[in-house]
Amino acid sequence: MGYAQPTPIQEKAIPVVLAGQDVLGQAQTGTGKTAAFVLPILQRLTDKKGGVVRALIVAPTRELAEQIHNAVREMGRNTRVRSVTVYGGVGMGNQLNNLRRGADIVVACPGRLLDHIQRRTIDLSHMEVLVLDEADRMLDMGFLPDIRRILAHVPKKRQTLLFSATLPEDIRRLAREFMHDPVTVQVGTSAPVETVSHAIFPVPQHLKTPLLIELLRRTDTRSVLVFTRTKHRAKRLAGQLEESGFKAASLQGNLSQSRRQAAMDGFRSGAFQILVATDIAARGIDVSTISHVINYDIPQTADAYLHRIGRTGRVDRTGDAFTLITHEDESELRAIERLLGARIEVRMLEGFDYDRAPPPKFPDGPRRQGAFQRGRQQDGHRGHQQGGQRGNGRGRGSPGYRRDRFGPQAARW
Repeated sequence: MGYAQPTPIQEKAIPVVLAGQDVLGQAQTGTGKTAAFVLPILQRLTDKKGGVVRALIVAPTRELAEQIHNAVREMGRNTRVRSVTVYGGVGMGNQLNNLRRGADIVVACPGRLLDHIQRRTIDLSHMEVLVLDEADRMLDMGFLPDIRRILAHVPKKRQTLLFSATLPEDIRRLAREFMHDPVTVQVGTSAPVETVSHAIFPVPQHLKTPLLIELLRRTDTRSVLVFTRTKHRAKRLAGQLEESGFKAASLQGNLSQSRRQAAMDGFRSGAFQILVATDIAARGIDVSTISHVINYDIPQTADAYLHRIGRTGRVDRTGDAFTLITHEDESELRAIERLLGARIEVRMLEGFDYDRAPPPKFPDGPRRQGAFQRGRQQDGHRGHQQGGQRGNGRGRGSPGYRRDRFGPQAARW
């Protein structure tokens, strides 16, 4: 598979996992942590006859579950170890058939796994190893009650491996509750990979899409991952990029599993140059050719920023992280800069008309106004009304902050 030497997380974690100890692992995304637990699990499972579930790997999203499953198949292709996936969004028929045929490793998302547990269509009584991957994201997504219910149905005598990009107190509390004397393996701290460069692009809310299109036209890119805050915006933005001549697709929760897989496959193969995704949908995207991550909407937390930008600059490659910001994003920006330990470079696109007026709020009268308000509720964004506040300088950011950070060009709006 091209492995020449272990990454730091692999070098530190694999011997401890092979020794049978519980591991609390912290590593940034893109550092090779999947192999850090898959390889020792495969080593362990080849010593006995298979056919029963001996390892359970729990992941927050379908995409990540598929990524782990594919890693198991690739790394274990010369073994008899068999892996199956269990997640929602698809029918249970194939999953039931796969489980009946026998599986050594099950890679699952919490909700569908609990369905199988309640229906008694999965037997975890022989399970020896439990892996909770991207545990911080599972907690962010509200899966903690599901995790507790799953833990109540697995053998108490087991090896537990918990991997997370960050180790907040909730994760440490979970570790103390369900793990036995875990060895903490940390690679770096909650900081972005050094191979990623950062830049912010101040822009009025109503000009975000035109600026993004112009930025894409002027930038030398390979594959580009664009993040939005809502699934409705991801769908709409992907359509606008397609209309502008880009090969783009969206990855968001309203898509069926087959369409999500088609979007991912097209992005990996290069059929789509741009993938517009939400945070949840983008978990598990492992495409080494991503040259740019663009935050169309700034993430709500600094940790989420790390998760997003970790999709570029993977392994030995370099990447760029661009963030489009409005004045209302001041607090989020400061939190990200505190985590980075430095101010992010501010860039303006030369020749771009930042003074372009916003479109009329309600061009078609009261009926249109009602539709607009419903659209705002569905999309969850701040809308043109608050954008108007930014235009006259009465937004959340102080005028001094605007002048100091973004200069007179940006201060006009």
